[in-house]
Amino acid sequence: MSCLACCCASATCGLCSSVASGISRKSARIAYCGLFGASLVVSWILRETAAPLLEKFPWINTSDSYTKEWYQQQAVLRVSFGNFLFFAIYALIMIGVKDQNDRRDSWHHGGWPVKMIVWFLLVVLMFFVPNVIISVYGILSKFGAGAFLLVQVVLLLDATHSWNDSWVEKDERKWYIALLVISIVCYLATYAFSGVLFMWFNPSGHDCGLNVFFIVMTMILAFVFAIVALHPAVNGSLLPASVISVYCAYICYTGLSSEPHDYVCNGLNRSKAVTASTLTLGMLTTVLSVLYSALRAGSSTTFLSPPSSPRAGGKEALLEDPEDGKKNGEAEARPVSYSYSFFHIIFALASMYAAMLLSGWTDSSESASLIDVGWTSVWVRICTGWVTAALYIWTLIAPLILPDREFY
Repeated sequence: MSCLACCCASATCGLCSSVASGISRKSARIAYCGLFGASLVVSWILRETAAPLLEKFPWINTSDSYTKEWYQQQAVLRVSFGNFLFFAIYALIMIGVKDQNDRRDSWHHGGWPVKMIVWFLLVVLMFFVPNVIISVYGILSKFGAGAFLLVQVVLLLDATHSWNDSWVEKDERKWYIALLVISIVCYLATYAFSGVLFMWFNPSGHDCGLNVFFIVMTMILAFVFAIVALHPAVNGSLLPASVISVYCAYICYTGLSSEPHDYVCNGLNRSKAVTASTLTLGMLTTVLSVLYSALRAGSSTTFLSPPSSPRAGGKEALLEDPEDGKKNGEAEARPVSYSYSFFHIIFALASMYAAMLLSGWTDSSESASLIDVGWTSVWVRICTGWVTAALYIWTLIAPLILPDREFY
């Protein structure tokens, strides 16, 4: 048996080494995404299986009052903490990298066998950390998760404005018609979906005033977006307003669906026996959201690029790295196209966000078998929608309030 285990370990190490050696500059960003995705899978597996093992660790099992849900949260938080430290350390190391002649540029794109070993050791070491440190990390993760959601909002605003500007620049009738059609469809979808939310989260015979308030506020904000964007004094467009409206409606839905499973106004009536398919769908949605945000962060041309970065024409593909410098003996320094430090910060915050989803925002009142359920999650989601609305309206009225400043 021990011989079989050694063979498996050797084969695994050989596979990891082979994969790591095949990572190039252009695939480095997707490799970081793969490493982050692996951490989510590990968190999920340990959450489901590691509780009996953690009970045997005396530095973790320090009280007889700990429940199975508590040990599940510990498994998730400890993997997340190791993942967070890996990306946070890299973010600190990459501060100030402005051109490809900087030695740290090669550290960002290469050395993957060493990176994988360091990542693995950090995750393992977190299971030897005292409970008090993990508790502090759990508290800080709530704020880090909120910061990650705000980053998602900024990236969404950047993407919608870029989309609108790219079609307007074509200055052709068909593109203007396309903008109008998509905007109308988005607004119809927003109000139709809001009607569905009324049916799901305002069941007859129950006083669900809070849910009604959330839904009505979303509908009002969507209307306000259009009024402000189409005002003659505002240099706005209907497309970003409609896309943000759809997003706010979606955020409202995710907030309401996160209400406790036994809450009478939650028409979805979640049960504690969540099926594997439900967990898989929730995990897949989380992974796609996190990975897109990280990739978009690495390609954004607004607030992520260092001052020396070439921002003109920023139509860079998400999964490609245009920095193929240092070729053919090129001696002159080529600036990096995005902030390496901020790129790693995105993953560090995403580690906190994923930990909160998988641990139920460390809310002990809910079963840890439920992903992203509890009143903490509800208010985080709802407030995210309101912050999204505030930021979007600010992008419209800021040039009027501060005419002497340049916002684009």
